Amino acid sequence: MIYQKVVLITGASSGIGKAIGTFLHDKGYKVIGTSRTPSKYPNPLFPLLALEVQDSQSIQRVVDEVVAKYKGIYVLINNAGVGITGPLEELPEHEMKANFDTNFFGPIAVMKAVLPHMRNQKSGLIINITSIAGYMGLPYRSIYSASKGALELITESLRMEVKPFGIHITNVAPGDFATNIASNRFHAPVQEDSAYASSYGKNLALLNEHVDSGSNPLQMAEAVYKIIQTPSPKIHYKVGSFTQKFSVVLKRILPDKIYERLLMNHYKL
Repeated sequence: MIYQKVVLITGASSGIGKAIGTFLHDKGYKVIGTSRTPSKYPNPLFPLLALEVQDSQSIQRVVDEVVAKYKGIYVLINNAGVGITGPLEELPEHEMKANFDTNFFGPIAVMKAVLPHMRNQKSGLIINITSIAGYMGLPYRSIYSASKGALELITESLRMEVKPFGIHITNVAPGDFATNIASNRFHAPVQEDSAYASSYGKNLALLNEHVDSGSNPLQMAEAVYKIIQTPSPKIHYKVGSFTQKFSVVLKRILPDKIYERLLMNHYKL
């Protein structure tokens, strides 16, 4: 089925979400975006509704509003997410839980709110924006890798459960893109007396550099558009540089310790 109707995008006020929303709007889709604070973004190209993915009542309110006004939600793009960096030993437990609440439990809550409507429609498409980092455990990005990897697996499970209802679910895993994720993420401070001070400090600078020199988010928008136009989407899509996508292939074919050494060399550990 080709989905040509209402698209709901979480985290659509900036970065990848905004790029996807703008592209789909220009292609004639009815796009409704969400943001924690829509008032910070006056005169948006498409409607921005206030939604907090950690608040089930907020989610239900937005879903009900969109369905009442537009008579359905045919595409859900779970894009809202946050970054987190730091040595696992030094990450506060509440920050780790908060990251999972946004990156993992949040998308699940949005899907649970939307799925009954898609079942009634006997059609629907859910696209979960994950990360290439979710395919491997990366140093100083352990919780981010874990939360995005968990969302990848949830998608695999859920798509089998809902396929009999005419609903498709897929993952799109971006690599590094030039967005403001670095400025919005939680990162543990580099502590001078930490055993990880030197290594983590260098890697934090390297991670910021990767984001700053990342690809244009338009690539993600184009990829999502093609998926929406696909009658039967694949389970996994990866969007990024050749090196980033090839790293997933190497993870699959190389012995674990050799792959680990490649990562450690890349991150200068």
